[in-house]
Amino acid sequence: MLRASDVPLVDRYDLAMLDLDGVVYIGDHAVPGAAQAIAAARSHGVAVAFVTNNAARPPAAVAGHLTRIGVEAAPRDVVTSSQAAARLVRERWGAGSRIFLCGGPGVESALLAEGLVPTVEPAEAVAVVTGYGPELPWHRILEAAILVKAGLPWVATNADMTIPTSAGVGPGHGAVVRLIEEFSSVRAEVAGKPERPLLDETIRRVGGRRPLMVGDRLDTDIEGAHNAGLDSLLVLTGVSGLADLVVAPPELRPTYLAEDLGGLLVSHPPTQRGAEGRFTCGGWTAHVEEGQVTLAGAGSRVDCWRSVVGAAWHHLDATGSPVLLPEAVRSVALAP
Repeated sequence: MLRASDVPLVDRYDLAMLDLDGVVYIGDHAVPGAAQAIAAARSHGVAVAFVTNNAARPPAAVAGHLTRIGVEAAPRDVVTSSQAAARLVRERWGAGSRIFLCGGPGVESALLAEGLVPTVEPAEAVAVVTGYGPELPWHRILEAAILVKAGLPWVATNADMTIPTSAGVGPGHGAVVRLIEEFSSVRAEVAGKPERPLLDETIRRVGGRRPLMVGDRLDTDIEGAHNAGLDSLLVLTGVSGLADLVVAPPELRPTYLAEDLGGLLVSHPPTQRGAEGRFTCGGWTAHVEEGQVTLAGAGSRVDCWRSVVGAAWHHLDATGSPVLLPEAVRSVALAP
């Protein structure tokens, strides 16, 4: 089940690692209440890091965007998958190594910051790094794929299949990763979430003995926390919803659940298992009958989800079968 906390999370953890899109902002606007929650967490002595798989922008550009939408941030607070990839490369091949660059300015600046030498000359390179770059020419991707197929080591900043754009959701760097993998029959070493190098890099840069990963996606943020052995908080302001949660296997299950970043500032009630597999949180009770969730009670939306998730996970673990969410349950659980 989801874990309870009898004290606010800011009293339990000393580093909040925040995913960005869907957690801190949505597009060009801050998530309502996010700036205030972040400031309050800092006032409790919690370090805040902004952790992003987006490899296109250097930390200074990310911090500038955050500042413009009212979220206090400095470049040192931002950790990107490009930085995690550059760290991996430097540790393997050493400063001064020439690395074939197949990515945008964010990837290039991260390599330079680690004392590496980005190059577009295939014959010079000892390894390949790929990352998202909106102006990346096709021939660069082609050359990177040929180098990987020929046996050159390869690190990818991330493998996200989609990326938000002003025109809508588009293909992310994961599409390039999949293309190169299928062409070369070589699997990329990925630095970004859900792999752990990005979270390790965040702790290394920002510090913290008791870190908490905060995200909106089960398949990157929460799985990444699981892979790094960290606790996690899923907020309901972004991608993953109740339908995703109820069918989540253990590695995709968050430690805590909250409406938004205000969940850092409050305690988290227990979800209690009662007779006949009934799970109660707040004023809600959920259980599974013939593979479907039933729900009764009243109270907050997040307590409703906690009770439903408790019943669903118990059923999934006991039977191996995911539950169904009847429309009546969906309409209640998804109400504001």
